[in-house]
Amino acid sequence: MSDSKIRSDGPGPLNRRRFVQGLASLTCGTARLARAGSPLPNGRLEPADKSVLLTVAPLSFNVTGRSRIATAANDSVPGPCLRLRQGDVLTARVTNRLAEPTSIHWHGIRLPADQDGVPGLSFRGIAPGATFTYQFPITQSGTYWYHSHSGMQEQTGLYGPLILLPRDPEPYEYDRDYVVMLSDWTDENPMAVLSNLKQQSEYYDYQRRTLSTFVADADRLGLRAAAADRGMWDRMRMRPTDLMDVTGSTYTFLVNGQGPAMNWTALFTAGEKLRLRFINAASMTTFDVRIPGLAMTVVAADGGDIQPLDIEEFRIGVAETFDVIVQPGNAPAYTIFAQAFDRSGYARATLASHAGATAAIPALDPRPLRTMTDMGMQMTASRPATEMSNIDMSQMSMAEMASMMPGPAPTPAANADGVDPARMRGQPSVDHVADHPLNRLGEAGTGLDGNGRRVLRYSDLRSLNPDTDNRPADRELEFRLTGNMERWVWGFDGEKFSEAGPVRLRLGERMRFVLVNDSMMEHPIHLHGFLFALENGQEGHLPIKHTVNVKPNERLSFLFTADTPGCWAFHCHLMLHMEAGMFRTVIVA
Repeated sequence: MSDSKIRSDGPGPLNRRRFVQGLASLTCGTARLARAGSPLPNGRLEPADKSVLLTVAPLSFNVTGRSRIATAANDSVPGPCLRLRQGDVLTARVTNRLAEPTSIHWHGIRLPADQDGVPGLSFRGIAPGATFTYQFPITQSGTYWYHSHSGMQEQTGLYGPLILLPRDPEPYEYDRDYVVMLSDWTDENPMAVLSNLKQQSEYYDYQRRTLSTFVADADRLGLRAAAADRGMWDRMRMRPTDLMDVTGSTYTFLVNGQGPAMNWTALFTAGEKLRLRFINAASMTTFDVRIPGLAMTVVAADGGDIQPLDIEEFRIGVAETFDVIVQPGNAPAYTIFAQAFDRSGYARATLASHAGATAAIPALDPRPLRTMTDMGMQMTASRPATEMSNIDMSQMSMAEMASMMPGPAPTPAANADGVDPARMRGQPSVDHVADHPLNRLGEAGTGLDGNGRRVLRYSDLRSLNPDTDNRPADRELEFRLTGNMERWVWGFDGEKFSEAGPVRLRLGERMRFVLVNDSMMEHPIHLHGFLFALENGQEGHLPIKHTVNVKPNERLSFLFTADTPGCWAFHCHLMLHMEAGMFRTVIVA
């Protein structure tokens, strides 16, 4: 490939026949660097114009034994891996061969608003048969990705890795560099999935509690405690199995476009250090990732370097990225195991010392359940917050159970910079308001805390570099993450996108956004156009992110400077939540 084109590493071009046979592999899956900070293979380190041609078109795709039509970039799912260096200028010519408009959004990238790729907000979209040229400088480095922001095209395959190499040497070394792109695939029409959820919110929840599980709970907890537990959930119109809206009942979970049986494989030599760039490109799936028998050192989150953390497992929300370094030993193979949050299935890949080597696939962890903390239960003197996550109902009296039920909350003073929660009560789009939201950054999350493994927590993330902006916020805005599970509507502050006006920020304003999750679901919240500092207690070294996964009944905040004018998207990155209303426009002027 000539110097005028972006390098796309890998074993060679893919074709439609290989996709139909279910044997596709990601074009950047075997990318190599001799040492961190070394030049690209062509030897060039200086800034340069980098051009790429992307053609978006239908593709016959088969991961389940049945061919379906995917939406692909350059006949590939995921799309080609784009590698640039900090200081380059990207020129991307995107041609649309679909029968509907398309777009490319450059996730987590600082760029002018008209290059962000959100149809109807920052540009018109790319009409069928048309070509649109994106052009912007690369001012950052790290692991990012790109995806469609049109209709359901992201769910049907239009996404790919975007790897930005730093101008200066990196603070860690590695011998090989692999992208591990996680995603979910359904043979159903994504609009049919949305319709099913609208008609019955638990349509894909095949693990919900039944009479037989009530009998088991009664044996374990006692009849009165089991009945009280069911009664509380029923009165709140919630279910402890409300973990993922769309599950393994319809999803196949993929690594670099391949299902578990296909077993995407990356090679290593014993003693080598491998950099694994994990990207969650799923539409609706949170993954818990581990490599049994192999420790991981996390070195970057959402593209930003962090002080290295030795862990055994991490949770990756939709749209997040984590970079880890591993050093395989003499074992012939290791399994990369990414189980869905609700344990309804898994994605799987292999690190192998030679072609064909495999390792055992671990059993799925027990299915987790929502807890009293997730429900936003009021704390009692005898049951502090730290105990609420794993209460044994058999040890509680009926009176104490009743005392924990959320009652009428005191009406707070109206906040000019946020919605009054009292005004949301009783609204048809809000089935719950968190009266006592908690700081839960020190929790790994439902199903991970207390599992016996060293699990990454947001509170662990500490930026490798000191904060570049220590100014206090000029203004604070609070957003409530709301929904109604039975109606299956989602929004901010009890309003769907169609009902809400824009959020207006002054150019140059230092902002604090506060997020309070009033719902029972995790929400990965993404702000386009900006990187933000997550206020996780690591003062002076706050981690920089573009997406934050907010737990139920959680209150968290982040800081950023509104230094780029334009119209920007602010939304939940669960695709169907965004489609159902959890989206706002942020205008900086």
